[in-house]
Amino acid sequence: MTSVKELSKKTVLTLKNEGMGAVLKKAKHKICGEQEVHVEYESGKIFKDVLFINGCDASVPHPARYRVTHQREQLEAHNVSTDQVFYADLQLDQVRFYRTFIFFRCPYTDTIGEFINIAKELNKKVLFDIDDLVIDTKYTDTIKYLSTLKKEEKELYDDGVRRMGRTLSLCDAAITTTERLAEELGHYVSEVFINRNTASDEMYALSEKAWREKKREDKTVGIGYFSGSMTHNDDFLLVLPALQEIMENNSNVRLHVVGELDLPNELVKVQSQIVVHPFVCWRELPKLISQVDINIAPLEGGVFNESKSENKWVEAALVRVPTIASNVGAFARMIKHNETGLLCESVEEWKYQLTRLVQDSDERKRIAENAYQFCTRNCVTLYTGVPLVNFVRKYTTENYVFALPSLNISGGIMVAFKHMCTLKKNGYDILILNDNEDTPWCEFEGQKFPVLGQNISRFLGKMDHAVATMWTTMEFVQKYYNISERMYLVQGYETDLYPAGVHLRGLANRTYMPTGDIQFLTISRWCQKWLKEKYGQDAAFAPNGLNFKEFNYVERKLNGKIRILIEGDCAVDYKNVDEAFKVVEFLDKEKYEIWYMSYNAEPKEWYHVDKFLHKVPYSKVHEVYEQCDILLKTSLLESFSYPPIEMMATGGYVVAVPNGGNIEYMVNEENCLLYEAEDLEAAVSAIDRISKDKELRIKMSKKGRKTAQSRDWKQIEQDILKLYER
Repeated sequence: MTSVKELSKKTVLTLKNEGMGAVLKKAKHKICGEQEVHVEYESGKIFKDVLFINGCDASVPHPARYRVTHQREQLEAHNVSTDQVFYADLQLDQVRFYRTFIFFRCPYTDTIGEFINIAKELNKKVLFDIDDLVIDTKYTDTIKYLSTLKKEEKELYDDGVRRMGRTLSLCDAAITTTERLAEELGHYVSEVFINRNTASDEMYALSEKAWREKKREDKTVGIGYFSGSMTHNDDFLLVLPALQEIMENNSNVRLHVVGELDLPNELVKVQSQIVVHPFVCWRELPKLISQVDINIAPLEGGVFNESKSENKWVEAALVRVPTIASNVGAFARMIKHNETGLLCESVEEWKYQLTRLVQDSDERKRIAENAYQFCTRNCVTLYTGVPLVNFVRKYTTENYVFALPSLNISGGIMVAFKHMCTLKKNGYDILILNDNEDTPWCEFEGQKFPVLGQNISRFLGKMDHAVATMWTTMEFVQKYYNISERMYLVQGYETDLYPAGVHLRGLANRTYMPTGDIQFLTISRWCQKWLKEKYGQDAAFAPNGLNFKEFNYVERKLNGKIRILIEGDCAVDYKNVDEAFKVVEFLDKEKYEIWYMSYNAEPKEWYHVDKFLHKVPYSKVHEVYEQCDILLKTSLLESFSYPPIEMMATGGYVVAVPNGGNIEYMVNEENCLLYEAEDLEAAVSAIDRISKDKELRIKMSKKGRKTAQSRDWKQIEQDILKLYER
């Protein structure tokens, strides 16, 4: 069997000469034999609550088992979904799929640094978990074994320690195993939560099986020392004089040594009483421990060892084997002396307690049974997860998940994005759901948002708030089980988006009478009114706004051709674009120039269009308004209607058909001219008045711009927050 010292040397040299990738490829799993082990980590394509980033590779499996596998078991047993990934395999895109991140023993890398930065930009929390004081060389320099390393090996080790500390410094809080560790970690982060090492439910079951099947035919008394690694050589020396004396005086005593340990010369006389076991797979460990009668856990004092956990006591207790331990750190805190174990501070105490248990089988049984009863209740994953769950939830940012019908920035979509920007600015975690799975990220006004597809089978994580933004997005919000609060942002009467007889009308309409508890939100008093009158739904209200500063004031002199802008999708009936172009037919083509702007539709053949503007990015829309004089807006159905107020923001003039949404801010003869739908003559007259009446233009421009300014998003940001934070 390869020694730990040899393996350590090979690892250091490979790391130096070939890099971390080669180390991972060449590392051998020494626990379950010489066979190379491949650990498969979950890829992270399902939305979940927590991602563990494991900094220990397969050649050092024990820490990751206790701190990743077992903590995942604690969380999963209490309905918190988790994944894990090896730190060298971490990809930046994985930040989209999780709400909280726990870095276990992760040395800093550029990828980890960038990943944490992205997570924090998204208001996600990052935690650090560690079970040893390997975060600063002031602690590791106290380990005597490390003084035996060559200079270059020690420098490489110290670099890893420093990088571990760097990752810790970037995290919001820490999780650890013992009080002393928590005390020291408190110097580096603002809060440290103690989640003690526990046995897995499988370990519990294996321990029960090992105890039931235990067979002892000889009359020897076995003392077990499960060292783990060579760093415990000095710990063993604490108990050496006691063991030497007891074994020399009691020929029936057998010392069982498991792990890497340099047996001292003092034990040569009793060598025949020593049984050396190789490392075994953790699943075989309960059976091995059950074959001894007494478990010993000597531990030197000092801050490093005082930070060690009580694993050895717990694992022995589960197979009903009593433990004698040093009165240090976690052993001192968790073991109740003479009830659940025995604690020693001197060689004489070790001699006394060992002699006592060697000679008294009833006492061994009593202490072992007490320890078993305590540990099965307090040291197994399934019974101990609630405090960890509560801590993780405390450090999980409240999230809002917006289901969007499209990522193209149009009126309603833009409103949803403004709401998301406001929430993100105020510290919330925002996620977008959309059917376009080829777009992982979406950017709006300098803010970047993660995007996931709406395939419900790919979601396991909790959503605090899920917001439908159109009737087509209600299905996910209603059906996904793990949502605390469901919301429906209604921005228009979508039943009437479709002609009579089209089955989609019914599907849209039924979303206003949903099954289950849905909180209705809206952006206009008109929507608020019909939701109440038609469907009995009480809707919270926050007005729409615009980025006023982005719309430059342009004085219109109307010296040349007067430019009229028509906006809207002519393929959508309620947009009533045809009527606008019918009005155009009555205008003098020498006096007026017609611009048509539409994101989706192409102009019909009979339209008179001097310039067609197609798929204008929202960031450039204000430039279009600034170049035009009059907006002719003929929509029959709008919940708010952005084009008129955007034209007003530039000082331009508006002629429009009144509808439910626009009359909340449009006042005839004040900031606009209104005419009734289908009254083409009135529309032509209104346009003619604007072209001829300078006083009317001055009044409309001044009051229109004032109206737009009153709807600046900055002015209504608190209204939006109140909408969601009720």
